[in-house]
Amino acid sequence: MAMQVELKRTGNMKFEATGAAKIAAVVDGPKSSGGTEEGLRPMETVLVALASCSAMDIVHILAKQRQELEDLDISVTGERVDAIPSVFSDIELHYQASGSVDLAKLERAAKLSIETYCSVAAMLRGSVNITFKCSLK
Repeated sequence: MAMQVELKRTGNMKFEATGAAKIAAVVDGPKSSGGTEEGLRPMETVLVALASCSAMDIVHILAKQRQELEDLDISVTGERVDAIPSVFSDIELHYQASGSVDLAKLERAAKLSIETYCSVAAMLRGSVNITFKCSLK
């Protein structure tokens, strides 16, 4: 199954990315490299991809478990190596859910997502240490 995105330069270091839905996301660099800081940085998009992939898994898993999820927020912290390329060495996700959700079921859903279902986590798994924590808000 092929997937395609389009990237169009709209400024010095600023780009507009579109996928199948034709909805744009802006990617930009820091001012120090000629960017305007008006979009996500490329490595931030990796964290967004991981969080959003996992979020969709968790929503689906909790629905199957008849958990009444009202809201789900995910904070992601990525630690990068001090070398070129500056890849991630460690990523931690913090899932915060609200509604009638059992914390143990949220933790199990997060574990299933990161270890089994999330395609982005699977791609990162061999080179990045991915951890998570869960809490109810």
